[in-house]
Amino acid sequence: MKQDQKARQISEKDPWRAQLGQAITTPTQLPERFNVEIKALTAVTRRYPMLISPHYLSLIEDMDDPLWKQAIPDVMELEDQQNMEDPLAEEPQSPVPAIIHRYPGRVIFLVSNRCAMYCRHCMRKRKVGEEDLHFGKKNSTRIEEGLQYIKTHPAINEVILSGGDPLLLGTEQLDRILYALKACEHVRIIRIHTRTLCTLPSRITDDLVLMLKKYHPLYMNTHFNHPREITPESTNACEKLANAGIPLGCQTVLLKGVNDDAATMGKLMTRLLEIRVKPYYLHHPDPVAGTAHFRPDVSVGLEIMKQMRGRLSGMCIPQYMIDLPGGEGKLPLLPDYVKSRSKKTIQVENYLGKMCDYPL
Repeated sequence: MKQDQKARQISEKDPWRAQLGQAITTPTQLPERFNVEIKALTAVTRRYPMLISPHYLSLIEDMDDPLWKQAIPDVMELEDQQNMEDPLAEEPQSPVPAIIHRYPGRVIFLVSNRCAMYCRHCMRKRKVGEEDLHFGKKNSTRIEEGLQYIKTHPAINEVILSGGDPLLLGTEQLDRILYALKACEHVRIIRIHTRTLCTLPSRITDDLVLMLKKYHPLYMNTHFNHPREITPESTNACEKLANAGIPLGCQTVLLKGVNDDAATMGKLMTRLLEIRVKPYYLHHPDPVAGTAHFRPDVSVGLEIMKQMRGRLSGMCIPQYMIDLPGGEGKLPLLPDYVKSRSKKTIQVENYLGKMCDYPL
């Protein structure tokens, strides 16, 4: 009786916590309408755990549709023999456990190891389902070590809160972290990277937004991969943040069988702009172990970028990015528009395929 009362109190105060408590974590919990091979998927989850919020599960229409592929384990995850656990060499670039320090003036601060959904294409797939550090002394120690590192390195002017998902921290805990970062005079910009706008939009509560407003300039990058992920709930979450003056960007991942065609990608980018989210990056998926079946050829991404140019507003077009193995950094890839060059002109191909001369 007391447990039921406590659960009701949590649900009334923080509906998003109640949603997390109802998340799907085993193949046996999937709705019967999905005729899945329980034994095969269970073998996958022993190595790569699953977790799906009720909100995201409700968006899946059919087995093997674009949302299913992102959320439901696949036996191909165990067949990947070519990719690496940590291709971006994040571990060697971690001076303390919660910090990744790749670029001189910018760090990634891993403040949470939990997500509202374990994306099957996750770049930190090696960390999914690891020891739960989210609550308790151990995670507090990691966060304090991270804050101390940032405080004692004045060259750091930008901090990116990541994880896991930072917004799965309680509002008060996140408030304390942001307050400590703002107390560092050399930290000028703070970014929060979260997928809750897509996977758990109920997390964007009025209390959270009111707290975040205290810490401008504050930026938020989210992660939508398909137009069907943009729902009335996620639209409302984005509007709350945008109305609070928080600029929103989207880091979409190019995924085979999910969004690897120009029509889907163009629709997604247009819809993002409509809900006040600026397309920021289109990431080519990193060569992470267990994700080989998601990786298209780079030529696919270049062709999509070419198709979007001239057909969509320039505001809709992200940068197509690769992240170099070994921690060597991100680079943009562009279609080759310059076809020839003379002393006085270059010959370029426009978005319709027409060859044009441009004076130098």
